[in-house]
Formats: sequence, structure tokens, C-alpha cells
Amino acid sequence: MWYSLVCTDIADSLALRKTARPAHLQRLEALRDAGRLLVAGPNPSIDSADPGAAGFSGSIIIAEFDSLAAAEEWAAQDPYQAAGVYASVSVKAFKKVLP
Repeated sequence: MWYSLVCTDIADSLALRKTARPAHLQRLEALRDAGRLLVAGPNPSIDSADPGAAGFSGSIIIAEFDSLAAAEEWAAQDPYQAAGVYASVSVKAFKKVLP
């Protein structure tokens, strides 16, 4: 089943994001390579694809897991979690309708 992970950053998370980004992307690429990633990306803090020093306010990931517990476990092990980037993460079942 698909699950959405809606992640909210702490204030001024950009430096922490930069440090943990390579490991974070590696895990997302593993999901992609396994055909289990629908979409993933950050939420810019300002209305710009490249927010520069303004950084990001969070991330959204929609991926396939065997269960809610498995999705929550995956989220808990994310390098952004370990680095303290996220203030909170909400994991919910997601039903893809379109496209």
C-alpha cells in the first residue's frame, strides 16, 4: 500500500539538511530503484523552486510499504530524522486515484 510521509522541518534547518542530504537521497533512490517511490521532494520556505538561504519548511514522500508500521519505521530511520531536520513526521495511508 502507498503511504504519505509529511515532514515538517525545524526552523533554520538548511545547514542540517545539507549535511544529511546525501544519505537521505540514497534511501529515496533505493525506494525508487525498487519501484516503490511515487514522489518525493522538499517544500521551499518561499514561493521559489530555488529558495536559496530561505531553505525548506518540510518534505513530502509518497512510497509503498508493506504496512503502516513499516512506513513509520522507515521514516524514523531517515537521516534527516537523525540529524534533527524534522520537528515532526506524519505517516498516513494514501490511496492513489489520479493519474
